[in-house]
Amino acid sequence: MSRTDSPSPAMPKLPPAVEGAVSEIDFQAHRLRLYQNGSGAPLLLLHSINAAASVYEVRPIFHHMARHRQVFALDLPGFGGSSRLRDDYTIAFYTRAVIAAAEHVRQIAGSGPIAVLGLSLTCEFIARAALARPDLFAQLIFVTPTGFEHGAQKRRAGGAQGRAIPGLEAALTVGLWRDALYKALVSRPSIRFFLKRTFGSSDVDPGLIDYAHASAHQPDAAFAPLAFASGKLFSGDVRTLYEALRLPVWLAHGTKGAFADFAQAGWVEQRENWRRSAFDTGAFPHFQAPERFFAELETVLADSARTDESPGRATLRMVGGTG
Repeated sequence: MSRTDSPSPAMPKLPPAVEGAVSEIDFQAHRLRLYQNGSGAPLLLLHSINAAASVYEVRPIFHHMARHRQVFALDLPGFGGSSRLRDDYTIAFYTRAVIAAAEHVRQIAGSGPIAVLGLSLTCEFIARAALARPDLFAQLIFVTPTGFEHGAQKRRAGGAQGRAIPGLEAALTVGLWRDALYKALVSRPSIRFFLKRTFGSSDVDPGLIDYAHASAHQPDAAFAPLAFASGKLFSGDVRTLYEALRLPVWLAHGTKGAFADFAQAGWVEQRENWRRSAFDTGAFPHFQAPERFFAELETVLADSARTDESPGRATLRMVGGTG
């Protein structure tokens, strides 16, 4: 169920992260902010999970792809313009949120399965959602996803239990300690430092810094980020999860910065449904190498559409190297 955007004391008072129509999705007790623009085949964009995440992270993709498709971008529960309730933020919770968003987008677009693009840790939730509800998804686009770093090949069990250190979340969320810790995590210098590591460069989009800071300072903003900090949102079975995917998947990642470890990504090149592109950027190639990123994204989406229309399943070509 959705409602048009209207002022409410329960919702953060953030300016829109992107240009487009704004509505809300009811998800459990949460109200999630959804942006929409463009026309044509639907594409759902989902930001990463971190202390200051929001739809602004996919802003360049949203604006570019709105020229070609009907694009939707969701602020996940606990982030951006969505509600910041005290809740049990878990892998299963975010997987259900992805499914709810995909169902909602399909209803609005009046389409069949949809393409979904996610950043970083959110790709793990998308993968789990696609395995649970393959009827909802036509194609998955993973931008610098977690789960391909050194040691990831050993993570094959545990399911949606996560990799939390026992007792850590409880310790992180204790009263004054929680407030002091969160304040330090989302200070402007801390956000700038994190984004420099993400970009692998000091050349960080200033609008992203400003919006991240504003988003992270909304009332009750600490709950979801501290669940992330506890480790509980990282899948213990991420390798098994990714290997089980049968939908077309594009893996796009950078080769610079703190999130450039894709030592365990080679196996995807042996899979017909996976396609891999490495960019000479940090973790956000859509900010740092937009021309090449958008050209490849449009090709990937077009190839998938042709495959869907053909009587047989085509093999996705692999793209290697950097650029």
